[in-house]
Amino acid sequence: MLLMDNTSLRVFAGLLVLFQSSLCDTHSDPDFRPNFVLMMVDDLGIGDLGCYGNDTIRTPNIDRLAASGVKLTHHISAAPLCTPSRTAFMTGRYALRAGLGSTGRVQVILFLAGSGGLPPNETTFAKLLQKQGYTTGIVGKWHLGVNCERRNDHCHHPNNHGFDFFYGLPFTFFNDCQPGEGKDVLVDLQEMLWKISVLVALAFLTLLLVRAVGLMQIRLTLVVFLAALSLLSFSLWFVPFELLRTWNCIIMRNGEVVEQPLNPETLNARLMSEAEQFVERHRDGPFLLFLSFAHVHTPLFVSERFAGKSKHGLYGDNVEEVDWMVGRMMETIERLGLSEKTLTYFTSDHGGHIEDPQRGGWNGIYRGGKAMGGWEGGIRVPGIFHWPGHLTAGRQVNEPTSLMDVFPTVVKLAGGALPEKRILDGHDLMPLLEGKTSRSQHEFMFHYCGMYLNAVRWHPQDSDSIFKVHFFTPNFSPAGAVGCYDTGVCVCHGEFVTYHDPPLVFELLRDPSESLPLTPETEPRVTEVLKCVRRAVEDHRRTHTPMENQLTWKHTLWKPWLQPCCGTFPFCSCSENSTHLSL
Repeated sequence: MLLMDNTSLRVFAGLLVLFQSSLCDTHSDPDFRPNFVLMMVDDLGIGDLGCYGNDTIRTPNIDRLAASGVKLTHHISAAPLCTPSRTAFMTGRYALRAGLGSTGRVQVILFLAGSGGLPPNETTFAKLLQKQGYTTGIVGKWHLGVNCERRNDHCHHPNNHGFDFFYGLPFTFFNDCQPGEGKDVLVDLQEMLWKISVLVALAFLTLLLVRAVGLMQIRLTLVVFLAALSLLSFSLWFVPFELLRTWNCIIMRNGEVVEQPLNPETLNARLMSEAEQFVERHRDGPFLLFLSFAHVHTPLFVSERFAGKSKHGLYGDNVEEVDWMVGRMMETIERLGLSEKTLTYFTSDHGGHIEDPQRGGWNGIYRGGKAMGGWEGGIRVPGIFHWPGHLTAGRQVNEPTSLMDVFPTVVKLAGGALPEKRILDGHDLMPLLEGKTSRSQHEFMFHYCGMYLNAVRWHPQDSDSIFKVHFFTPNFSPAGAVGCYDTGVCVCHGEFVTYHDPPLVFELLRDPSESLPLTPETEPRVTEVLKCVRRAVEDHRRTHTPMENQLTWKHTLWKPWLQPCCGTFPFCSCSENSTHLSL
């Protein structure tokens, strides 16, 4: 038996500590650049996952990811809707800095053939990683626009925003994509255009009949004019809206349309196959993959093997399929020996859609949901980071963090430099994730409903408290409801909101459900809170630079000359061979 004296033991112990720290601090080595797999679910509620308290929907793979990684409990989306949230995620900046905040009812991109989208001059984390030699890819949903002036200029396309590879939905999966699920886009406008076309057609037929039987002398030019007007009004309704499944529900591979309209029955199998193939092709790295799931946005669709398996109905089936897909991606990473070389991140773009309780998500104890401005249920999202050998398994971070923090985190880990002439609203998360600091760099967070500043979160530097100040709140309908059931989603302007003077103040550690506003009688610091928040708002607004709004009617409405098409427009139709794929 070999014995060591105390001095030798101390030397050995010191060497062991140095060795272990070298393993844990590999990312500080300028020659080491991890791969990144960023996974984002669409409309998932924070309460839908087992690791965040759900005990009816089975999510073993996501739960395992959280148990072996770092779980964020105060992770915040920069917006409660898809387009602005994903803009902020991609750029590390609030969406209004890119012109993607709404001033009216159009809160997201509605037509793939609109001209609005993520401006070409915006800097995404993918662009910066390309400069560091990364191969970058996105598989799944984009929803940040495609074209600006011509059908194939692709100014808003992922390939123009730093992604070498794109396969998926340039738009999103919505009701019109699934026959029999009804309509989603500007339904009241569709009804109005239909009624106008019917009235004009009736007027034309009436005049034609009167002229034919000789009851009145009617000029042929008037009949021809009404015939043309009838055709025009019918076309304004039928072409952009009744053919919306063809126009919006497509699959692209890079700049080419490969399926139009898409087939949802094989969609998940194709997305997973493309994601796995991307990782396999670039296993020698470094690479970044953004796996942007089509689930769990309505309409709900599920592969046959998951149908009817959940206790929570079709929505639960969808969540459990997402969990399986996450598990399959993690198995691929492990099978290729990439676990310790790959930082994996899991989140949702915003909270669940609660106005459809049978098909929407659950936001746990938090008030509100999707599209509800600053209410916590619409912006508090899951956040999990996983990096074996680098991040301590089972760590939990309760400090405020943001989806915008992913931008500086991945850029710094990749060895890149953050833009110097561009304001960033996100912060590097690695000190928090590694436990090198216990304090978030976010003293203030600004919560927008469209272009309007809805609420502000304040985490005072000398306190553990987290205050939230609401300047206005959406008007729920019908009376007594906790949601905008009459309109389907909440909107941010005019008669649809109520402004508060003084603003509503909540303390989120004591009242995470935002159920009891503070008063000077219940909280002596209310006056101080309002004063500090107003000063922060003034400072924040001084950082704004006027940008062209990408969500105006001008940019939003359907333009046939911008429509992506896999045939000769308007005869756009093709399907992708996917018979060999299965989940």
